[in-house]
Amino acid sequence: MTLWLPTPIAVVFGRARGCVRCVEDVLEWADTQGCSAGAAFTQSASRGCAMPRVAIVTGGASGIGRALSASLVRRGDQVIIADVEGAAAVQVAEQLTAVGPGAASAAAVDVRDAEAVSALVTDTAARHGHLDLMFNNAGLGIGGPVEELTPAHWDRAIDVNLRGVVHGVHAAYPVMLRQGSGHIINTASLAGLLPIPGSAPYGTTKWAVVGLSLSLRGEGAPRGVRVSVVCPGGVDTPILDKGMPPDLPRVPTAEATDTRAVITKLSGGHLYGADALAADVLRGVDRNRAIIVAPRQARIMWRLMRLSPALLMRLGAAMTARDSDTGPARGAAIPAPRSGAVASERAAG
Repeated sequence: MTLWLPTPIAVVFGRARGCVRCVEDVLEWADTQGCSAGAAFTQSASRGCAMPRVAIVTGGASGIGRALSASLVRRGDQVIIADVEGAAAVQVAEQLTAVGPGAASAAAVDVRDAEAVSALVTDTAARHGHLDLMFNNAGLGIGGPVEELTPAHWDRAIDVNLRGVVHGVHAAYPVMLRQGSGHIINTASLAGLLPIPGSAPYGTTKWAVVGLSLSLRGEGAPRGVRVSVVCPGGVDTPILDKGMPPDLPRVPTAEATDTRAVITKLSGGHLYGADALAADVLRGVDRNRAIIVAPRQARIMWRLMRLSPALLMRLGAAMTARDSDTGPARGAAIPAPRSGAVASERAAG
């Protein structure tokens, strides 16, 4: 449920408690009510927290995906860590299982391969008897001024960030419909909720993932299947120090940009921890939130976008104009860092 507050109402709230904080609280409360109410969701919250669940996490070998996998295992869940880097997935699965109390196994999967994703989901459901959580988390970052990009950059972003999610949805959704329960969680980005100049291919796919998730949520709710979308801001993971896939054409402006420094600056000088984000995500899953946005600064930006899109557009244009005067090239692109590996989740929104 989306609640738009007229400016006068926002001002009233602002005088009472501080405009941004209070409006954020009201909107967050409204979203919670909208996604938790109704007989459609008959799944027990206590079951979700007390009984071991079976979860698949794509891009689970590093970054946000690894943090999600670790949090799930600590809860006692059974986690299948799917990643294009099969050896890394095996190593992480062994490490997490050794700690417990849950367990993890590994699968080498490229999310661009629809048949491979389908086989993973089918085998998991058959082996465990059910599939409770599907985290479509794999993705990569494609950024830079549009004039420096090629169709190959757009194709890769769409193939991984959008089609990879679609493949996961098409594999898991029918299984969950047959069960009459389950939760699909798609990782998008703050770039899927507000404009990020210099990240057009990335932002395009992330807006699409948000739209897919909210549309599917409406379809799945009456049939017992929940859907959430995760939209993080800047998160501190090693992926911030990696560039785009090396097999793509070079993007001079992106190569000249210090991604970690830019994302840190955009995040108010402090990056959010992957473990903290994972805790936020699982808390949002427990509460069946439609859109999970973290950290707090990212939520504030999202609320501002909802209240005044024109203001955020002007801010973005101003940043781009400023960077064009001070950047290393015609304009320092605001990168959308992820990994060159197809199934490693991104480091920042």
